[in-house]
Amino acid sequence: MATAIVLGAGMVGSVIAADLADDDDFDVSIADVRAEALSAAQSRAAGRVETIQVDLSDPAIVRETVADFDLVLGALASSIGFQTLRAVIEAGKNFCDICFMAEDALELDELAKHHGVTAVVDCGVAPGMSNLLAGYGATLLDRCDNIEIYVGGLPRNPQPPFFYKAAFSPHDVIEEYTRPARLVENGKVVIREALSEVESIDLPGVGKLEAFNTDGLRSLIHTMDVPSMIEKTLRYPGHVQIMQAFRDAGFFSKEPITVGDCEIRPLDLTSELVIPQWSYAEGEEDLTVMRIVVEGSKNGIACRHIWDLLDYYDRQTNTTSMSRTTAFPCAIVARMIARGQIDQTGVIPPERLARQPDFVTSVLGELASAPFSASERGNQVFIAMVRYDKMLRDISTLKGKDKVLARMMDPISFIWGGGKKALKFRIGEAGGEKALEKALAGEELSQEEIEFMLHVTVRDKAFPMVLS
Repeated sequence: MATAIVLGAGMVGSVIAADLADDDDFDVSIADVRAEALSAAQSRAAGRVETIQVDLSDPAIVRETVADFDLVLGALASSIGFQTLRAVIEAGKNFCDICFMAEDALELDELAKHHGVTAVVDCGVAPGMSNLLAGYGATLLDRCDNIEIYVGGLPRNPQPPFFYKAAFSPHDVIEEYTRPARLVENGKVVIREALSEVESIDLPGVGKLEAFNTDGLRSLIHTMDVPSMIEKTLRYPGHVQIMQAFRDAGFFSKEPITVGDCEIRPLDLTSELVIPQWSYAEGEEDLTVMRIVVEGSKNGIACRHIWDLLDYYDRQTNTTSMSRTTAFPCAIVARMIARGQIDQTGVIPPERLARQPDFVTSVLGELASAPFSASERGNQVFIAMVRYDKMLRDISTLKGKDKVLARMMDPISFIWGGGKKALKFRIGEAGGEKALEKALAGEELSQEEIEFMLHVTVRDKAFPMVLS
């Protein structure tokens, strides 16, 4: 039996530990300095994890703590993520981590290779599944021209004044709002202010949201040769304007100011006042929404691949959507490391794993199993992706036989079937007779019509079909 330790017993770390403890192949421990967090993590895992109370902000203590374990999983705050990664590598332990560290984890790649360590970083939902699917989408194309990632963790019942709650570390949320965002434009990395270039986006099942620049591309900037890439965070309308006002007024400043006889950083005061209002109450429900768009060409034909995720709070296990969608990819990949399914050493971002044959299908297959599939239809697209390769073969069959259908099948890439007649039926059923008439007449469909057909097909066809 392999021994595994989870560093950090917060909202995500406790779910990672509980999920891994369900596996008879692992003996699981969890470490944190907070006694109450450790107690909650042990309760969530029904007593199947051992707890270690220790201060993980000290790299020497991290090295000592992980020394007797076969596998390490990281779920610590971003402020100590990089030093923890270094400490685990120096201890010679394989590592799977979700930390949103500001530093470039790839700087430790040679160190990890020297120690023979496999360290998969940014292995949550975003970054994480976003990187994996972006990398996978690029492998489906002859030329990849554009990658767009939109993601947000939101309350199901937003309330003023912020219309927001933080389902992961609120300190890391504020970090998102202050850290300059790196994008790729015309093949060059450019820097944009966080919270900038706000745009409206309407996503099925959620409605109108606001998207703004954040520094979420991370390793994709260095590992993907794609001329245009952006990552934007999603919030309900109105939240961005408030955060911009906070920033512009200096509430996020880390420079100390003197107030009376006291010296204080405005950011610390803001955190003390805001974080309690951003914390979820017991049983308060959240959702996770994500869209990944990968565009380019295949066999000379313009293609767009779209993946949507909409996941909700799990009432059966009282687990937030953000905790679950972040924790499960990390636990799944950690299992794959332990089984020897990842034979690379070094610091490995998820998009590099997308190039490994059958890796994405394996991860999505794991996500399609309980308990993830118990969530309220939220993982419908991840489940549908398990049959994605079959769908691509169906599209390939259409090439040259029916150019109109082939043109439609590329952007509406979750419709599949056993033949041209079945495909026509599905298109007509998803988009309505009007859409089918336009397609058969050779008329171009609008982006709104295409996205509506994609949504209806996944909601009414892909999800029930895969579960049946």
